[in-house]
This record gives sequence, structure tokens and C-alpha cells, in this order.
Amino acid sequence: MTLYLSSVFVLLAIIGYLFFENNKAAMKSAMKFEMMYQSRMLSSKIILKAMMNVQGGMKVSERMSFLKNLKHCRFKVGYYDEDGKAIFTEINDTIQFNKGFYIENNQCYTVTQDQSVHIGIKYIVLKESDLTAVIQGLRIRIIGYLILSFILMGIVGYFLGRLFLKPVREQIESLDRFISDTTHELNTPISAILMTTQSIKGLHDKKIKRLEASAKRLSLMYSSLTYRLEGKVEPSEVLCFSDIVEERVGYVKELIDSKRLALTLDLAPTEVFMAKSAAHRLIDNLLSNAIKYSDVGDSIFILSKDRMLTVRDTGIGIDENEKEDIFKRYSRANDERGGFGLGLNIVLSICKQYKIKIDLDSVKGEGSTFVLTFPKLKKEKKKST
Repeated sequence: MTLYLSSVFVLLAIIGYLFFENNKAAMKSAMKFEMMYQSRMLSSKIILKAMMNVQGGMKVSERMSFLKNLKHCRFKVGYYDEDGKAIFTEINDTIQFNKGFYIENNQCYTVTQDQSVHIGIKYIVLKESDLTAVIQGLRIRIIGYLILSFILMGIVGYFLGRLFLKPVREQIESLDRFISDTTHELNTPISAILMTTQSIKGLHDKKIKRLEASAKRLSLMYSSLTYRLEGKVEPSEVLCFSDIVEERVGYVKELIDSKRLALTLDLAPTEVFMAKSAAHRLIDNLLSNAIKYSDVGDSIFILSKDRMLTVRDTGIGIDENEKEDIFKRYSRANDERGGFGLGLNIVLSICKQYKIKIDLDSVKGEGSTFVLTFPKLKKEKKKST
């Protein structure tokens, strides 16, 4: 839609500019011919008057009275002698007598010469001052038409886009329903597995932990899949984020132990204002990402201090050219590590929702570091809790 509107705007702007310049040139040309015609008409009247007074001549006062009462058009007029001195004029500007037609300071001037110099007049000058206002009016009208056309094209493009994308939208909605139904069916066996692992006795602890780790991994996948489909709005509250981190680390301990990862926690009490489920998903997905992209025996460091949460791993890292796409939905840094490419997209959407700044520093083969900076807690929110 942006590309369509941009191309329409550029096209309309080019058309409008060419139309304006063409009309501007036509207006100047029409003005020139009108002024020259009116100048010649005045010259004819002066010649006729001179012929009528050829015997007795014309007194200065009589000539001045004739020129003042000489009927002329809407232009200002000036009559000048052979030396360019004004005999009678309504023009106070300096005249360029060597030019037949010229434009200066957005005003038009026409100079007509009478080589016979009838009644002492050699130059008839006409001045027009309304051309600038006419051109400005034309410019405003064209801009108005362009804006109206752009809005109309935008509305047409919007409805055509909706019409053409309707089958795609229906397919997406159908896919969302399928995922929703599928994840709903997955929830029951996942819950049953988790409950069973807690009640099983007599089996080797290692096997139980492996089973529990697998079940919790499924549970995290289920949580990621349902996040986009639930659409629930939960109220925010003041939470001790360090306690949330500790709780979620305990939840995925089996996953950490299954890959023999070294976990280091350095948590200082930090209060945040957000929904509890969003805080859980934020930590779960960052931890899941760190575990997933770490090799056996790697390390994970979690630091909470000064309203900042740092999650660092010594895993496989991310290529420089992949950093921009890592937060996109369904994007994965490594296809061999599994997952749906939803975790970091969920992290980004939660950060945007709660105005949390997120930074990523990663080196291929050395690991990744995610730094979350939480906004300061307002006093009103502290008091309300």
C-alpha cells in the first residue's frame, strides 16, 4: 500500500508540475499578445489624433488632457518622448525601452515604439500587475486537485487491496483456527504428562527428569503458539521481576540440566509494572532461546540490576546479517535447533507493549546477549498497589 501510494503521489506530482508550467507559459503568452494588442490600439488613437491636428499642432495642456482622457484597457499606461522622459504615466518603475516585452518582479511590461513620434510620443508602455496573483491561484487550484486525487486514489487502492487480499486473509484465519484447535488438543496430554511425572515413583531419577524436561519443553512451545491466538487483555500490576526470573528458571531447570548448562544468577530486586503472564512469557522465551541455541556444557548468565535484565549465553551466536530478521515471526537463526520462530517475536511484542527497550549483541560462535531496560515505575502506580 505504501509503495502504491508513493508511486501515485510521484506520478500526480509530475503531472501537476507539467500542467502548471504549461498553463503558466500559456498565461504569459496570452498576456503578452493582449498587452501588445492594447498598446497598438492606443498607438492608433494617438496617430489619428495627430493627423487631425496636423495643421495647428497640439498644445502641451491639450496633449496632457488628451492622454489623461484617452480610454485604455485594464493595464497601467505610460507615454514617453524620444529621450525616455515621461509625458504622462501611471507607472513609477524604471522602464527598459530596448525590450518589446519583459517580466520583472513578477510584473509584465510591453514597450511599443512609434518611429514617427506623433504628438511627441515615441514609447507607449503598458504594465500588468495581476499575473502573479493569477499564477498563484492556478498553483493553489492544482495543489488542491492533486490532494483530492491522491485521497481518492488512496481510498480506491485501500478497498481494492482489501478485495484482492480477502482470499489470503481467509486462508490466514483458517490457519489460525487450525492452530488454535490443534494447540487446544495438545494442552490436555501435556498437562497429563506433567502431572504423571510428579506422581511417578520407583523409576530412575534421570529418566523422570528427562521426561519432565521434554514435557516442559512441549509446554513452552504450546505457550508460544497460543500467545498470538488468545488475544486476552490482562491487567498490569507491580511485580518483583527478580522473583519472576527465579521462578521461571526453576520451571525450566530440567531443560537446563538435560544439556548440562552452567547457570549463573545475579538478581537484585527490581519492580516492574506489567501483566504477570506477560512477564512469564518474556522470561520463558528468553530462557528457551538461550537453552535452545547453546551446546552441551555451555553457560548461561542472568543479571538483574538497575532496571536492566541481561540474559547472556555462550552458544552458537547469530550472524551479523541475520540480526535484523531474528525478531521477525517464523524467523529462526538455525533450522537444526527446532522451534517455530515465535519466541523472540513474542519477546519483541511484549517489549513494545510495555515500553521496554531491548538490545541484542551477538557474535557468531561466541554467543548472544539480550539486554532489557525497563521504564521507571511511576509514583502513582506504586501508590495504587
